Amino acid sequence: MARDSSETKARLRKLWFQVHKWIGLVLAILIVPISLTGSALVWHDWVDEAVNPERKVSAEATQPAAFYAQAARAALAPKEALLSLTYPDGQGAVLATAARESRGAAGGRPVRTQLYLDPTDGHVLDRAASNAGFVRVMHRLHGSLMVPGLGRPIVGWVGVAMMLSAFTGLWLWWPFRGGFTRGFRWQRSPTTSGNLHHQFGFWIALPLFALSLTGAWISFPAFFGALSGEQGGQRGGPGGAGGGGATPLLETQLGPDQALAAATPFATGALRSIAWPTEREASWTIGFAREGGNAEVKVDDASGQAAAPEPPRPETTARLMRRIHDGTGTGAVWQIIIFLGGLIPAGLAVTGVIMWLDQRKRRKKAERNRMSREEAAAAAA
Repeated sequence: MARDSSETKARLRKLWFQVHKWIGLVLAILIVPISLTGSALVWHDWVDEAVNPERKVSAEATQPAAFYAQAARAALAPKEALLSLTYPDGQGAVLATAARESRGAAGGRPVRTQLYLDPTDGHVLDRAASNAGFVRVMHRLHGSLMVPGLGRPIVGWVGVAMMLSAFTGLWLWWPFRGGFTRGFRWQRSPTTSGNLHHQFGFWIALPLFALSLTGAWISFPAFFGALSGEQGGQRGGPGGAGGGGATPLLETQLGPDQALAAATPFATGALRSIAWPTEREASWTIGFAREGGNAEVKVDDASGQAAAPEPPRPETTARLMRRIHDGTGTGAVWQIIIFLGGLIPAGLAVTGVIMWLDQRKRRKKAERNRMSREEAAAAAA
């Protein structure tokens, strides 16, 4: 009976080894960029400041909203219309977003013009398209491999494969003979790459499983939303209000300062954003800071009447999965784990390929030695 059990374990171990090996070999070229960009995006604000120092200013936004709106319009092209103003949390540039005619790739978000305004005098610090820039490219690479339409599902299936890889890797790490602590021994493999693979693979297995699961959840919101009893979330446009592809009204009854004055009695914190009325919804959307997110106050452009913001909604499972995945509001410890959870899998993919190549070399060498012995034996006979 003990022998049958041992043989069953050996067969399972061989099966999981093949699954683990081929996941790593086939998907290594995809795992590396997804993992590395995920690590960098944990601190995307810091990275953005590092690669775009011209956008960094040490001043707070104290001018009226109409002042920033006028400064932005002066810098826009004739066919661009101001869509929203986004205020910094403390010191920093005011972000003006404008609608433009180009729609972006099929199935993607509309391309917007983004102006970074000096909060003191309103001059333009930088101008960029919403789909351009180093950080935005990293977001697109991490979320869709920069492949319109098909990229997001591909990344989701890579996440599923990495979950399976984490599970099989933990199974293979577990000592076949001896106690649990035997697995922490360094000399479990004849090569340095193999020992690195075993040791780092164990410590990152559970965080990697969590990051892969949440990544798959983000890629397939409808599927996982049905499992959790929630509908897949819809992303809103600038300033919220779900106006992602809506065109802002060129002529409004109210100005931004008037809309802000009407919304101020319902303010829950510092001003965060002002979104212009659109053809889809003829109301201003004023965003104020609130614990757990922003509060949106709607101001009817025709009547000037403001509606109190909706009370905070309980956090959805989809939002929780996204926060776990990107580290928003999770604290420094988990953010560091996410950072390592991107670096280490990329290293595991590299060491896994090296292990496979070393194994092939050893097999070829063993085959040559066997053939040499057979030739020598034949010659002696």
